[in-house]
Amino acid sequence: MIRYTTGSWIIRIGISMKLYDYMGAPNPRRVKIFAAEKGLELELVNCDMSKREHKTPGFLLKNPSGKIPVLELDDGRFIAESVAICRYLEAIQPEPNLFGCDAYELGHIEATNRQLELELWTQIGTSWRNGPVVAKMHLFKQIPAAKEASDVAVHAYYQRLDEQFAADQFAAGDRYTIADITLLSAVDFASRLVRLPPDETLLNLKRWHEQVSARPSASA
Repeated sequence: MIRYTTGSWIIRIGISMKLYDYMGAPNPRRVKIFAAEKGLELELVNCDMSKREHKTPGFLLKNPSGKIPVLELDDGRFIAESVAICRYLEAIQPEPNLFGCDAYELGHIEATNRQLELELWTQIGTSWRNGPVVAKMHLFKQIPAAKEASDVAVHAYYQRLDEQFAADQFAAGDRYTIADITLLSAVDFASRLVRLPPDETLLNLKRWHEQVSARPSASA
């Protein structure tokens, strides 16, 4: 059973959905924040990445890529990839709209979200894979030079965001969207687990972060 709120009303939908999750992982957090913004409740199923549960034969039947999050529908079908899951949730509960209300918004929000994924998330991921936390896992040989380069790229992107937020209230313009969810998850993960927080002098970025972190969904 899922419930979502519209204003002061709680509407119930006879659908059960499970989200394969791992506390602290940034991509499942994107889905959890998105669902919270929609007022949707998901049953969380812990997939212990530290025990490599996402690489077991049983999990690979759910997602051959061996990654989380994965959404399991009540009919036994599965949807992988965080943005794809969010698009499914938007389709079953269109409001509040988080992907775009008209042709321009659809394109602009998509472009912003893709840039965040390709230019910021990938660099944070490189710093993570070659950083001290992953080093303790002994999964593969690390490349210190790669981390040095990606650390620089992350801080450069933070500077770019700070300049953008001098004019824009949110990541993709004047309202909260999926792009803000992507960016919040990235910045928080980088700050907490990759030791790559934004510089305190980036006041516009700090303003944005404080604003979106104050939303109830941010604690999802």
